Amino acid sequence: MNIEAEIKSTVKLSITKKVMLNLTFTRNFISDKFSELLKPYEISSEQYNVLRILRGQKGKHLNMQDIQERMITKNSNTTRLIDKLLLKDMVKRNTCPNNRRKIEVNITQKGLDVLSELDPIIEEHDKIFTKNLSNLELEQLNNLLEKLREI
Repeated sequence: MNIEAEIKSTVKLSITKKVMLNLTFTRNFISDKFSELLKPYEISSEQYNVLRILRGQKGKHLNMQDIQERMITKNSNTTRLIDKLLLKDMVKRNTCPNNRRKIEVNITQKGLDVLSELDPIIEEHDKIFTKNLSNLELEQLNNLLEKLREI
């Protein structure tokens, strides 16, 4: 269904407006479906992102600033996200011995277990959304999206 039909627009939209609405609509559509997958695990997509970042450290700690820099959603409140994951025993937090103002964060075994359980579910989710595109189209879409961010 085209974007005008999706949003029930009664006016003709410029091509740039259509693109921007399409991007926003699609982002929200995918995000809503992704959130549904995470709901049984009682984590948000931002918390999932933090867990993935920490798993990528392979056991090494990461400070809050480094986590923030790697986040997909840059305006996330990293401290609040870490606090929520702490309450769920998915991360542990320590004060840096060399700089007491720095907080170091590690993923726990429980956090790793949740990610291991989610990995095939997320992989299937990604395949569902990309199944109608060829590899060439996926490459083109990636290139176009990266080009849009070159402002």
